[in-house]
Amino acid sequence: MENELGTPSSVAPGQVTEAWARIRGRLREEVGEVEYRSWLRQMTLSAIEGEEAVILLPTRFLRDWVRNHYGDRLRSLWGAENLGVRRIDIRVAPESRSLEAAEAAPQADGLAGAAPVARAHQTTLPLAEPLSSPPRGPEPRVPESRNDWAAPLDPRFTFDSFVVGKPNEFAHACARRVAEKPASPGFNPLFLYGGVGLGKTHLMHAIAWAISFNGQRNVAYMSAEKFMYRFIAALRSQSTMEFKESLRSVDVLMIDDLQFLIGKDNTQEEFFHTFNALVDAGKQIVVSADKSPSDLSGLEDRLRTRLGCGMVADIHATTYELRISILQAKAQGAEVEVPPRVLEFLAHKITSNVRELEGALNRLIAHANLFGRPITLESAQEVLHDILRAHDRRVTIEEIQRKVAEHYNIRLTDMSSARRARNVARPRQVAMYLAKQLTSRSLPEIGRRFGNRDHTTVMHAVSRVAELMQSDSTFAEDVELLRRMLEN
Repeated sequence: MENELGTPSSVAPGQVTEAWARIRGRLREEVGEVEYRSWLRQMTLSAIEGEEAVILLPTRFLRDWVRNHYGDRLRSLWGAENLGVRRIDIRVAPESRSLEAAEAAPQADGLAGAAPVARAHQTTLPLAEPLSSPPRGPEPRVPESRNDWAAPLDPRFTFDSFVVGKPNEFAHACARRVAEKPASPGFNPLFLYGGVGLGKTHLMHAIAWAISFNGQRNVAYMSAEKFMYRFIAALRSQSTMEFKESLRSVDVLMIDDLQFLIGKDNTQEEFFHTFNALVDAGKQIVVSADKSPSDLSGLEDRLRTRLGCGMVADIHATTYELRISILQAKAQGAEVEVPPRVLEFLAHKITSNVRELEGALNRLIAHANLFGRPITLESAQEVLHDILRAHDRRVTIEEIQRKVAEHYNIRLTDMSSARRARNVARPRQVAMYLAKQLTSRSLPEIGRRFGNRDHTTVMHAVSRVAELMQSDSTFAEDVELLRRMLEN
């Protein structure tokens, strides 16, 4: 039996409000502060219509995003409240009920503090009431684009989601310092550099989010390409003064992929003057590029000098350990189980950059979800065959022989000699085993590279090393270490 508000007779409207506050609080804890404020903060509960909860969002884009990414979770959380809600309907709020209008409406109607208007089979909750979890201190400021030229920030790229390892720990520490104390002496500008897909953009977005949440500061993030296009547009429309004033009014200016300005003399000059004006005014500048300032030939000397006068931090190529950590962090949020063997396989095979590594894992997870199949090493090799083929490094037999000889402290000539002493024969067998595993050479060809030995000798060496790896964990670790050194 239902009451006149459309909820079960045992449930009061106040319980609905409290349930909605708990649901929002749980979502905030699950997704984190940044993601919650980016996508979920503007949700309002409009009504309970029978077994359906109606949730409003201000734009179609937000509605579609929340429906696709959080719809199932919202339905599950409502079900846990035992209020008879079985379905969720996420809608766009009517244009006439903008936030300002909603806040003014109760007073205009003389209903301030009154209970919601009752209708049959519906509980309408006033849009003016923020039905969220209790406030947690001052409201942080979400970064906003300025005059439609600053790029939006990705809510996934925060310090919490950045995996730290030896190759990036210095850059991460510098980024943290700038986020906590912008324009600190010695850290302005902050120049981040490294190869493609190693985390430069992630760190820049993380700095922007952290600065915006820590204080009332205007942050402008954009690519160097966008900076140039906006500058050219200002020249054409004769609005360069407006462009200059907009840029120089920010507290933090962040330019990604500065190498794009190489050869663009007029844009470099404008950036140089903007740089000087902001630094002189005590504003923070953060820049990223694929090379250090001194190696960016094509930039004006005065600009390279200014870029190098602050803190320069490089991000090195990933190590195996860092790649494993990144994959493990990514796999934790997956809807399917990813076996450790698969993660180790991906970390061994895809070594170029983090972006491709995460893309490969996403592809595996999507394939498993679409077809309802578990992720295995075999399925990973099948699904990612094109990526793996592109990343197969061409390891040579000579390189294997040299690395193994160095590891076991024997002479390189011992690899092809007739000596059969154990301290020489075992490393030679390991080198043959690795040659079979890491190259596409045939057994006879491998034998010829090891002093014209017969292919049966190579077969024996491969099987013997495999047996020893099964019975001797120390030996297996030795061989695995050599494999990693050769593959990286």
